[in-house]
Amino acid sequence: MEYKPTIGLEIHAELKTKSKMFCDCKNDPDEKRPNMNVCPVCLGHPGVLPTINRNAVEAVIKLGLALGGKISKHSKFDRKNYFYPDLPKGYQISQYDEPLVQGGKLNGVRLTRIHLEEDTGRLQHGSGENSLVDFNRSSIPLMELVTEPDIKSADEALAFAKELQLILRYLGISDADMEKAQMRIEANISVSKTEKLGTKVELKNINSFSAVKNAVAYEIKRQIEVLESGGKVAQETRGWNDVKGETFSQRSKEEAHDYRYMPEPDLPPLEVSADVIERLKIEIPELPWAKRERFMKEYSLTIDQANILVSDRWVAEFFEEAVSEAEYATPQLIYNYLTSDLLGMANAEGISVKESKVEPVDFVHLIDLIHKGTLNSRSAKNVLSKMWTTGVDPHQLVKQEGLTQVTDESALAEVVAKVVECNPKAVEDYKKGNTNSLQFLIGKAMAELRGRGNPELLSKLFEESLTK
Repeated sequence: MEYKPTIGLEIHAELKTKSKMFCDCKNDPDEKRPNMNVCPVCLGHPGVLPTINRNAVEAVIKLGLALGGKISKHSKFDRKNYFYPDLPKGYQISQYDEPLVQGGKLNGVRLTRIHLEEDTGRLQHGSGENSLVDFNRSSIPLMELVTEPDIKSADEALAFAKELQLILRYLGISDADMEKAQMRIEANISVSKTEKLGTKVELKNINSFSAVKNAVAYEIKRQIEVLESGGKVAQETRGWNDVKGETFSQRSKEEAHDYRYMPEPDLPPLEVSADVIERLKIEIPELPWAKRERFMKEYSLTIDQANILVSDRWVAEFFEEAVSEAEYATPQLIYNYLTSDLLGMANAEGISVKESKVEPVDFVHLIDLIHKGTLNSRSAKNVLSKMWTTGVDPHQLVKQEGLTQVTDESALAEVVAKVVECNPKAVEDYKKGNTNSLQFLIGKAMAELRGRGNPELLSKLFEESLTK
């Protein structure tokens, strides 16, 4: 009998609010200067009183609604007591037995809970023995989602994490950028040959999608090897070494009683009304799984094509707006130019389509010009490049640059005759069976025409000329 892995995930995501969870300090993940966004409240000074960030609470409720969870009309905050240098109060304000959201499901994986807490500070380790503490991150609103142990493989864990990141971004409640530690993943893993679960090992602070897959796969393999060799898997917390590609022991696993949870005495219980829940339901946009199905049905896209568009909410919206403005271009043609040309430019500059100067209506006008034969594909790339830097309408650029495609056969025939006369070797090679010479001659003609020739007509005219 083979070993069966059992995996549960705990995922933290920093919420996209203007201020911190319990004070008015700016929530700015891009602040590079240490300890700039701090105050007595988030530094844990004696006698200060926290206040609850309403936007953070509503963000977690939105996520719960999107994932089909039960919103608790009554919940509370608790003190989670433990010592660490980046925890200024000596405890973390979190939620324990009465979270904001209970239940729900994503990718077929049941959810245990979604709750709200505050983030810790950040340690900066130097080259010597000393470490510094930056409290800019301290008390930033932090969502924690806990799954049931329904995941059975590293691939399933990766798919779940990616889909959750996408939903957080669609809802606009978190950028969930793993490179900036805005989304951190922990995995609880055990293996067993029976229905009884094996000893659970926790993997902490996995900070990239590749690490999610690699760390979970490695830990499954490690536990199986321990059991096969006659050993026992220790219940512990382990980290992931990306360089060595292996997990390593950090400490024995804490239990809930180790944290000595107690109700937070400085914060009132949270009461969520039915009116608030209904208002937040209305604010939830079309979610990724619904958008994928609709794109496949309405625009005849494949699942892979729909996935590429839906993986970025702004790309999906750009595509739909372009389709709605198209005169000739089909959804498939728009998809092709969007994913190959426009996204290629965006990726090269490291920005999103949303940040570019190219508007959907101008983009689809360019494709319509190609479809009508006003532009050939080579000229269209030049026009798109100028649109990218200037944001100017393609019709205006075509007129300014004199880029209208030459389709007059007599004009093209003159260029073909000139190119044939000036390139006797290429002509001879073609007649000997070297078909690549035809592309060489077409390229010469396109150069003469400053890229404005119709390539299909040029090919036809050259073949007629060379077979005489």
